[in-house]
Amino acid sequence: MSRYTSATEADRQEMLAAVGVETIDDLFADVPEGVRLGRALDLPPGKPEQEVYAKLRDLAAKNVSAEDELSFLGAGMYDHYVPALIDSILQRSEFLTPYTPYQPEISQGGLQVMFEYQTAISELTGLPVSNASVYEGPSAIAAAGWLAHTHTKKTRFLVSEGLHPHSRETLETTSAGWGTTIETIPLANGLTDLQDVGDDVAAVFLGQPNFYGAIEDLETLSPIARATGALLIVQCDPLTLGVLRPPGDFDVDIAVGEGQTLGNRLDFGGPSFGFFAAKQDYIRRMPGRIAGETTDVDGRRGFVLTLQTREQHIRREKATHNICTSQALNALAGVIYLSWLGREGIVELGELLVSRTHYARETLTALDGVEALHDQPVVREFALKLAKPAAEVVEFCAERGVNPGHPVGEDVLLVAITEQRSKADIDRLAEVLTEALA
Repeated sequence: MSRYTSATEADRQEMLAAVGVETIDDLFADVPEGVRLGRALDLPPGKPEQEVYAKLRDLAAKNVSAEDELSFLGAGMYDHYVPALIDSILQRSEFLTPYTPYQPEISQGGLQVMFEYQTAISELTGLPVSNASVYEGPSAIAAAGWLAHTHTKKTRFLVSEGLHPHSRETLETTSAGWGTTIETIPLANGLTDLQDVGDDVAAVFLGQPNFYGAIEDLETLSPIARATGALLIVQCDPLTLGVLRPPGDFDVDIAVGEGQTLGNRLDFGGPSFGFFAAKQDYIRRMPGRIAGETTDVDGRRGFVLTLQTREQHIRREKATHNICTSQALNALAGVIYLSWLGREGIVELGELLVSRTHYARETLTALDGVEALHDQPVVREFALKLAKPAAEVVEFCAERGVNPGHPVGEDVLLVAITEQRSKADIDRLAEVLTEALA
């Protein structure tokens, strides 16, 4: 008998007989020989528990967290402070342990969380409809691409070079099956250089701010992007929306983004959540599910699942999404964080980021061997062009307890500032960067 399951050898034989095969290997008969391993896994002999623990402890000690070094790493994931309030609510059993509510109206608390989250995202993005979240930022971009393709029936995407590389890769991978073509819009001095949008374009994809930190001129780009009926899809950084005008102000069709900065930690790269907001016109093509507010027979406020357009709930060919989760716990952290900040707090935080980022940019570009990649306004991240290979600079700084940022290409370094980085921290980065470039 296995120590993990209660199935005995007799149980297994009975199950095999029931499905009409003799061995477990027969269940995999259709797997081509070329992709089979053909041997047992190359695993070392078993060891006593205390030796295994010591081995795993030594492996874990090789990791360096954002709390072990002075980190200016960003590029989509950021070291923001997560208040204790979030864990105190997330760890309540009614939020931490329940499964997806397949009889949703029984789970009024869970539905209210979804509804409040959707309301917060709609207010943040300036768009009327939000879903209850998706996996993360890149898959939100892919879902937006599918919506644009099915809505317009067109097969060409124009994607800014300033869209996050992971989002571009995800869009390319998922849209390959739709028969779409993807063309890159180049950047000019850090900004998307959108000149012409053909009649066959389903959507234009932009980042705001873009991957290199520049604030895109949506007021100029929006009418160009939408002139021929293409959808304008903007991947935005939610925390910058405390100081930047929301996408909804610029006639953007869909706003998506990565929610990690909203109360979610840098836990080994995840999990996080993605947000997805859109105009009312697209509500029935939106991915995932949407909670709505109603009243019961006694006139009391209540909540329902208004739409759930996933393949497990409707006919598969009609589905707008095939990911069977809403990342509800992470999205709950997001709405708690936004509630904790409040309308004034998110503005104050945004202004703090702008101030410290300005100080960092001015300080670092004053160093020999460092220049700004572009001169556009930035909020909390900016790109630097270095006189030495960026990967070598990162390695040098890391040995001195400083992670200076994310290397992009040969000689570009992407530096991110959060409220956790003080002016003294920025001065320390300047000191180490000076040594690295000397």
